[in-house]
Amino acid sequence: MKIKTKLNLGVGLLFFLIIILSLLSTFHIYSIKRDTQNILKANYETLEYSRNMLLALDLIHDNNSKSMRFFESNLNKQIANITETGEDKETFKLKEYYNQLQSQTVSDSLKYKIHQTIFRIMKLNMDAIKQKSDVAKRTSETATTWIVVIGTLCFLIAFNLLVNLPNNIANPIKELTASIKEIANKNYSERVNFLDHNEYGDLARSFNTMAEKLQEYHSSNLYKLSFEKKRLETLINKMHDPIIGLDSQEIIVFVNDTALKIIGLKKEQVLGQSATTLAVQNDLIRSLLKREEGNQQKIVPIKIFADGKESYFEKELVNITITPTGETQTISIGEVIILRNITVFKELDFAKTNFIATVSHELKTPISSIKLSLQLLEKEATGAINEEQKQLIESIKEDSQRLLKITGELLDISQLETGNIHLNIEKSDPYQIVNYAIEAVKVQAEQKQINIQVEAEANLPFVKADSEKTGWVLINFLTNAINYSSTQSQIIVKLHLEHDKVSFKVVDFGKGIDSRYKNKVFDKYFQIPGSNKSGTGLGLAISKEFIEAQNGTIEVESDLGLGSTFGILMLTYSI
Repeated sequence: MKIKTKLNLGVGLLFFLIIILSLLSTFHIYSIKRDTQNILKANYETLEYSRNMLLALDLIHDNNSKSMRFFESNLNKQIANITETGEDKETFKLKEYYNQLQSQTVSDSLKYKIHQTIFRIMKLNMDAIKQKSDVAKRTSETATTWIVVIGTLCFLIAFNLLVNLPNNIANPIKELTASIKEIANKNYSERVNFLDHNEYGDLARSFNTMAEKLQEYHSSNLYKLSFEKKRLETLINKMHDPIIGLDSQEIIVFVNDTALKIIGLKKEQVLGQSATTLAVQNDLIRSLLKREEGNQQKIVPIKIFADGKESYFEKELVNITITPTGETQTISIGEVIILRNITVFKELDFAKTNFIATVSHELKTPISSIKLSLQLLEKEATGAINEEQKQLIESIKEDSQRLLKITGELLDISQLETGNIHLNIEKSDPYQIVNYAIEAVKVQAEQKQINIQVEAEANLPFVKADSEKTGWVLINFLTNAINYSSTQSQIIVKLHLEHDKVSFKVVDFGKGIDSRYKNKVFDKYFQIPGSNKSGTGLGLAISKEFIEAQNGTIEVESDLGLGSTFGILMLTYSI
């Protein structure tokens, strides 16, 4: 028998008996109430009227007394309250005696007859009260008997349910729970043995079927693949760097907890979803999906608020390719976005930058004092100096000038790294910028007898730039070109329109740059190996930052032994 059927029968029978008990109790309570009301309403009121008539009869002395009227009033009430057998005969006899009492002189013999009649009426009602009390008692006993019988049946059924039902339900569940734990411990040979024809039997058969399937699955290669997948997911999840995996359709196939933490979404909101769709509402995902334009591979740290502070991450995009079985050509099946936490290195870089800025700033004052002292020494008013002293002063002047340039570059790079550089981007004349740069290096070029030639297109538009910073960049290009050019050579400054931008180029015919180093010349502190020129290696790095801060582009073209061309492209000014 099904457990549901057993429950329905047991609880239904108990419910049915409770209803019968309720109806039976209500019926007998009503019967007892009815019998009690009969006693109170009929017999008790007759006894009250009879007592009043006896009291009034003792006080009657004439036909017109007040007691006669009181007697008559209770007599009329008694006539209206006749309920027992024989009570009507005695009541009307009493009425006849009262009429005689009214029509003749009051006598003791008549009063005696009235007394006796009233006593007989009272006796009839007293006997009726006793009979009705017996009836009410029997009704009460009957009610008690039925209530006890039905209540006992209810108790027996409820006790049977209390004793048997929990075991019938709990024992199979305990056995099933133990078997499930065995299955969880990879004991797939475990089986459930209760096979009754009820719901638990159906559950046991389904469980045993599942265990057989799991045992087959565990023995198959599919299990090994699934196990390796789980191991890979665990490995990815344990990594401290945020990792997001996308398939070829940019559907997110895996993501670790660290990535979920910085994205601010739950796993079920991300897995299986299109990254492009999520990017509409999530700024971080949108920035992670952004591809670098062209061939630029500039790595820009991403600033994210994580772990209660601002953290810096470096995005690395790994393209996943496979070679399908039986084929030779590789295909892309997706990509993995890895965010490497570089916060510690960034903090160290900030500390280094602040240190360099502080030291450079502190060095400028003593260097300026040295230059001022040298200027005083060169004046005749301070005394005559010989040729050897002049050479020493000139050497000190060159070294102090070089130190001042180095401290200036260090201050510039520290300002760029901290974002404190101030640009005054405005409508600028490209011809004036070029002339300003050439004038700045004119003396240096004349010392090496280098001719600087300008090739400029006519009627070039104004550029949107900071003329001072752009001029500084051109001065740096020209200074490098002079330093690496031979004596009595030539440097060409080209100025022309290239699409919607103005191109500034400095061409020298020096020894050029090896192709291995062309992509590194704009890195901070980089100097070409084998170079005998002194410097900090910051000039081109600062130039690059200055130009890109103005939305411009910096480039280099060079062949070893044929010279180099350094150029910048600046946006034209439009209202």
